[in-house]
Amino acid sequence: MSELNYRSALIVGAGSGISASLARLLTANGMKVGLAARNTDKLAPLLAETKAVAFQTDASKPDDVAKLFEQAGKQIGEPDVVIYNASARAPGPIAEIDPEAVRKAVEISAFGAFLVTQQAARRMIPHGRGAIFLTGATAGVKGFPLSAAFAMGKFALRGLAQSTARELMPKGIHVAHFVIDGGVRSAVRPDKDDDKLHPDAIAQTYLDVLRQHRSAWSFEVEVRPWVEKF
Repeated sequence: MSELNYRSALIVGAGSGISASLARLLTANGMKVGLAARNTDKLAPLLAETKAVAFQTDASKPDDVAKLFEQAGKQIGEPDVVIYNASARAPGPIAEIDPEAVRKAVEISAFGAFLVTQQAARRMIPHGRGAIFLTGATAGVKGFPLSAAFAMGKFALRGLAQSTARELMPKGIHVAHFVIDGGVRSAVRPDKDDDKLHPDAIAQTYLDVLRQHRSAWSFEVEVRPWVEKF
């Protein structure tokens, strides 16, 4: 496995769980980390622990995302790893669900991912290196009842990942899509959810993929708890 030849990471859609585990692990491996979220107040304990830098942004707005990358470049250095974790749900019966709630959910889960990927690509292409990781879900592989909006967003995210990977990987940029196939353990019950994925283990998988030699890059990785049926 190759060395970790990355200097700074920008995690968009940061919060507890996967993002927090990623922030801790990447920081421990010597990377500068930026955490972007609509509400950065909730990140205070994590920022104190990791010394990461917070950026307030709405990933579904083009101007916000452009500003985010400008600020990140100044404060943590131009990120050579960009991870998109933001998503939104609008559950409900298909005949009754609020169209505006669906629009917003898809904007956050998919359109925001496009905006972040676009800004990352613009900066990585001239250097011929970098990594763009997109966090998917079971819903991006199969849609569930009462969850049309989430499935729409995650299916679109997976399509974005496939198209972008085929375009950018030959240019030296590692694009990977992670299917989180199952629930993620909460910090409240770390030892009582054996049927759920441990966020630290998920973060380790991301790090392992970051370290892959380019002759054997993974595009899509599925992670699921050992008791999960599929």
